[in-house]
Amino acid sequence: MRLRDIMKDADTVDSDTTLQKAAGLMAQNNIGCLLVLVDGEVKGIITERDVIKQVGKDSRSLEHPVSDYMSRKLVTADADMDIDEAAVIMKKNGIKKLPVTVDDKIEGIVTQTDLIANAGDFNDFSVL
Repeated sequence: MRLRDIMKDADTVDSDTTLQKAAGLMAQNNIGCLLVLVDGEVKGIITERDVIKQVGKDSRSLEHPVSDYMSRKLVTADADMDIDEAAVIMKKNGIKKLPVTVDDKIEGIVTQTDLIANAGDFNDFSVL
């Protein structure tokens, strides 16, 4: 099975969106991350874990822009990649969300949960 078969649309926010607004969007849409746009181009990712980590340190961070806390090193995978290969990439990079590209443009996202739910014959869950 390929990533294109299981990927979902990726929700986005502008880089100047506050952490509080981003957290609200994640809660409202029941999602664990948002891709961060700078001038309309994906430049990072902010996850629910990032939000919790920052708010736990300083609740005033809720008023800061997501660009202050986003991960800038985006690990991506091509939509034609097999899900088992994607699982290895996620494990290797210590990530649970993987933006998916088509022609080098981010078109969707898969999560660790998506991979497990669609694993089928792929039984080596130890890579996750």
